[in-house]
Amino acid sequence: MPAPPVFLPASSYEYATVRKVSGETLTTASDIVAAEEPLEIRLGFGPTAERQHRTLAITMRTPGHDFELTAGFLLTEGIVQHQADLTGVLYCPDVEKPEERENVVRAELAAHVATDLPRLERHFYTSSSCGVCGKTSIDAVRAASCPVLPPDGPTVPAAVIHQLPERQRAAQALFEQTGGLHAAALFSPEGELLLLREDVGRHNALDKVIGAALLAGQLPLHNTVLLVSGRASFELVQKAAVAGIPVLAAVGAPSSLAVQAARDFGMTLLGFVRQGRFNVYCGEARIVTGIGS
Repeated sequence: MPAPPVFLPASSYEYATVRKVSGETLTTASDIVAAEEPLEIRLGFGPTAERQHRTLAITMRTPGHDFELTAGFLLTEGIVQHQADLTGVLYCPDVEKPEERENVVRAELAAHVATDLPRLERHFYTSSSCGVCGKTSIDAVRAASCPVLPPDGPTVPAAVIHQLPERQRAAQALFEQTGGLHAAALFSPEGELLLLREDVGRHNALDKVIGAALLAGQLPLHNTVLLVSGRASFELVQKAAVAGIPVLAAVGAPSSLAVQAARDFGMTLLGFVRQGRFNVYCGEARIVTGIGS
């Protein structure tokens, strides 16, 4: 059996028995795979005497940093806007089966936070690969509170951008063991790794990063660069904009809607960031390069 990953919670991975084929030889071995389990997010809201609790969403995620995931999800869904809007995030104590309690998180809203009950009653499902899937329409996504980003910074040397994928990969402890996770990494304009989270879902990894910043009172993230594994979707652009992140870089390609949204939000969007190259789709004023053509 492979040695357990160092510094990783046991809930984030599992062992699987596999049959390995090498040439014509078949052997049995144990392999480490990334865990994927449902997380139910419940919301507590209203006056203390009339407190209500509702299930807001269910997302498939890699266990770990669940409170950050919940806080980031609430922020990027427009339900909260500030750290003070949350009075607490906890594993729900009234779940009947003890073994399921760590898959149910309850976020308590402050009394001053207004709630849209019809919206909360949608009980939409979020898949691990596409958080927009549960939305009733693209208009609901566009309506999210996404302020236009300040145009005056930061500036990032192209040489720093080239270094980010390697620095992100070096910090992906669970990916190193499983090869099956996405990552979202927050960097300073000088390329210092500030925070990294991994998850089976791209949007979950980013929600964990944003949630960590929200709970630490560090929003908006105006002086940061975000690198995501895989492609850049509209949803990732929207989430980054809500958190105030001015530069979003992706190892893969952006979608057309992602490019349009990044332009609308005043964001710098980079794609195909790998092997010493990248494309700038908008916001090139923040990228410092040599003489171009």
